[in-house]
Amino acid sequence: MELREIEIFLVLAEELHFGRTADRLHVTPARVSQAVKKQERALGAELFKRTSRSVQLTSIGVQLKEGLSTGYQQIQESLAAAAAAGRTFTGELRVGYSAAWCGNLVVTAADTFRTRHPHSTIRFLNFQMDDPLTPLRDGNCDLQLTELPIDEPDIVNGPVLFTEPRALMVPAAQPFAERSTVSLEDLAEVPLIAVTNQPQYFLDLHYPHRTPSGRTIPRGPSATAWQDVLALVGAGKGVSPTSLRAARYYSRPDIVYVPFRDAPPVQYGLTWPASGNTPHVRAFVQAMLDAGGPLQPPGPAAGAK
Repeated sequence: MELREIEIFLVLAEELHFGRTADRLHVTPARVSQAVKKQERALGAELFKRTSRSVQLTSIGVQLKEGLSTGYQQIQESLAAAAAAGRTFTGELRVGYSAAWCGNLVVTAADTFRTRHPHSTIRFLNFQMDDPLTPLRDGNCDLQLTELPIDEPDIVNGPVLFTEPRALMVPAAQPFAERSTVSLEDLAEVPLIAVTNQPQYFLDLHYPHRTPSGRTIPRGPSATAWQDVLALVGAGKGVSPTSLRAARYYSRPDIVYVPFRDAPPVQYGLTWPASGNTPHVRAFVQAMLDAGGPLQPPGPAAGAK
């Protein structure tokens, strides 16, 4: 006797009415009748006395009900316990981020996640901007919040959580520092400091070689870490694009953040290994989505003209 057939028998034994049994189980009365007849044929005994006015258990039906009830209840309790365990994650989840403002959102989401899954722990990982994919690929990170695009066959792109206006970091003594905005065409007039070791499609978007009209953008020194970019710009070696929010986190007297008036915003989204698309990861993704509200768009920031 299959589990569904046991369920039909036990509900009918309780209700003693084919219609009410069908309603409780969301099936038709005919389905209930077919199941009972199948059970009776298999057992070689009548389980119910049926008339046009009533349905009653036979003595064998009573005996079967008593024997099945305890076992069925145990099965239901075991299934419920397994489902609850599946929703309650344990162990450590390693969550990476690139920019400091991404880290703020990750920490906020972690509070939500730990409330929902108190037996889990979160380890935060801050990665250098020149190596965003290796930690995911070598198993040292379960998911991360980072600048997009990421277009790799072994990496899953989750939702874009927020976007930020793009700005240009310029030396405080550079003429651009006196402007209220800059244009992508202005990049042809100054050396551009870029980060190395990123995928080419990422570099083409964030550190282009030509302006929209086709003018060549000169290259300045390259950098492998964010602090190197700040040092090079502050020393007057060139300019570098970033999120306008960076002005709040990395205000320096030798650097000014000037908003672009015609550049696309910087997108930030979640990524994780295709081989690690686990319920644990998906639960944290949901926590990130739920925690997205506190991250407000940047207003006027220190050092921005």
